[in-house]
Amino acid sequence: MALILSIETGTEICSVALAKDGEMISLRESGGEGRAHANNLGVYIDEVLRENDMDADELDAVAVGGGPGSYTGLRIGVSTAKGMCYALGMPLIAVDSLKALANIAMEEYEAGIVDIEHPQTAVLAPMIDARRMEVYTRLFDTALNPLGETSAHILTPESFADIFAAGHELLVFGNGARKCADLLPQARFARVTSSARGLVTLAEAAFNAGDFVDTAYYEPYYLKDFVATRSKRDALGLPNAK
Repeated sequence: MALILSIETGTEICSVALAKDGEMISLRESGGEGRAHANNLGVYIDEVLRENDMDADELDAVAVGGGPGSYTGLRIGVSTAKGMCYALGMPLIAVDSLKALANIAMEEYEAGIVDIEHPQTAVLAPMIDARRMEVYTRLFDTALNPLGETSAHILTPESFADIFAAGHELLVFGNGARKCADLLPQARFARVTSSARGLVTLAEAAFNAGDFVDTAYYEPYYLKDFVATRSKRDALGLPNAK
């Protein structure tokens, strides 16, 4: 039973949720129109606390989406969460961002928003956009049990062929799902996006189990190394504009 602030910044959406005893009581998030996480995150944290007449020192823990996802986005979210935990002397909870995304899909299924034809045997495929035709993904059953390891998967028409061959319904969602809409016509697609609300029940369960990470040494799960992009001027060897 806890008051937990959850942060998810691993995609283009910056999101903060405040929850009490596993029930979300406040949510702030961007619409995904850009990546201004460094500017938005502190504002959203302040807003959800003030909305509920609470101070940060009343929190029992801070939870953060630990990836995989955007290198820069994850650094912003994790650094903020660690800073709060250090300053306030409270535990840090790390939540698998793909499992949190799958959690949202199941919550929306239970609310009648997402359609799953065969929930007993369906396979969930949350996807977070990576580079080119690549996505970060991990398969889950509808009880959120993992069915494999997290991977950086290059999408092809043969992707998940074993799932389809076994007769399973595959539900694909997340901001990487649009990459395979034409490649996997046999899959079922849902409009489910990353959000701190997906961390709420998972963070509550982790808190009750005492499942905390070491605030000093914790690092998000980047899965792939950061690669800096070059401007077109640099790539062509042109001088920088003044």
